[in-house]
Order: sequence, then structure tokens, then C-alpha cells
Amino acid sequence: MSIKLVVFDIAGTTVKDANKVGEAFQEALGKHGFYVPVDGTAPFMGYEKKRAIRDILKKFHDKEIIDDAVIVRIYDDFTKQMIQYYEASDELELLPHVEETLTALHDSGKKIAINTGFSRGIADVIVNKFQLWESGLIDFLIASDEVKNGRPFPDMILSLMNQAGITDPKEVAKVGDTEVDINEGRNAGCSYCIGITTGSYTRSELRVHNPTHIIDNISEVLDIIKD
Repeated sequence: MSIKLVVFDIAGTTVKDANKVGEAFQEALGKHGFYVPVDGTAPFMGYEKKRAIRDILKKFHDKEIIDDAVIVRIYDDFTKQMIQYYEASDELELLPHVEETLTALHDSGKKIAINTGFSRGIADVIVNKFQLWESGLIDFLIASDEVKNGRPFPDMILSLMNQAGITDPKEVAKVGDTEVDINEGRNAGCSYCIGITTGSYTRSELRVHNPTHIIDNISEVLDIIKD
């Protein structure tokens, strides 16, 4: 079946950010008295960030029940740090071949969407920084705080399908650098759930989660989606 919509993650998939997400998690949690190693945050990349914070605390501080107000304060601090970083940083860049790949997909008649475990506020800063709307590289953008359930639930992809006028998830491909990206695509019923090694997970770490494909460069999507 022909693919009509390709959904890409942001950090680690289309954008390189020098692992500032992990550092921001560490700093925001530390501000509230919770130490977490930066590399310990990697398994939680891609998730809606309040859920990620809750799961990190459960893993590293054995906290089954955490006050929602504490989660919100940590989340707010994390969000502020990420927005400030993305607005000011000259380290942030599109990963290799992103522009050419999105252009080629558009030229073949496909719609392009970005989805993310970030809030819409963070996503907008990134998208605006690279002028993805103005350049016509993307058609749709959705963030985890715009749906009821973030990844691995399929809500974001289903919303994007509705915006694109697509009813069959087999006409959708999902591309992301984490386990939760792969499971999101699978839960939505996408034909392709493609893992990419440019972000948080290695090839062997991605393979455990049974993506339909694993790629090392975003341009390889073009070879997978040839129709």
C-alpha cells in the first residue's frame, strides 16, 4: 500500500541537540532534590515529559507515588531550560540529509509531519528556528501536550492522520530514534516503524523492540518508501 504520510520525531531523528535533553532532566530533577545520572535518562527519551519524570523518579528513587504538584514543578523547570537552550544555542542543527530527504518525500507526493514527546512550546521553538514551516519542509506538527495520551499511545499519529485526511494507518510510516517511537508506530498500525541510530538508541538497542527497519541516516527512508 502506498505511503501518504511520514511522521518523524524531533530530537535525535531530525535535530541534533548534544544530549541537552538528558542534562535538562538531570538539572530540573536535581533542583528538587533528586539526583539522576544523565545517561540514566536515555530510556525515557521520546515519552511525554511528565510521564518521563514520573518514571525516572520511580526507577532511581523508588517512588511509586509522587505528588502531582512536584511533577509539574520539575516539568516546568525542564521546559524553561529546554526553551532557553533551543532559543539561544548555536549547537542545535538539523541532522545530515534531513532537508534533502523531506524535500524528496514531498516531491514524491507524501505529506510530512513532526511529532514529539516535548510540549508544543518547545516544539515551536525548534521548528521556528529552522524555518520548517516557511521552507515548506513540513505539513503538520503535533506535541505530546496536545493529545490525551502521549507515546507509546497512538493519539498523536491518529490526530495527524485526521489532519491529513487519512483513514488507513497502513498509509503511514513512523521514524524515530527510541523504543517509544517504534511502539507508537506499532500501536497506531503504521506500515513502517523505522528506528534510526542518530539519537538515543544504538542499533542493537533498537533491534530489541522489533522495528520494521533500522537505519543510520535519515536518507535511507527514501529506499524503504519507494512507492
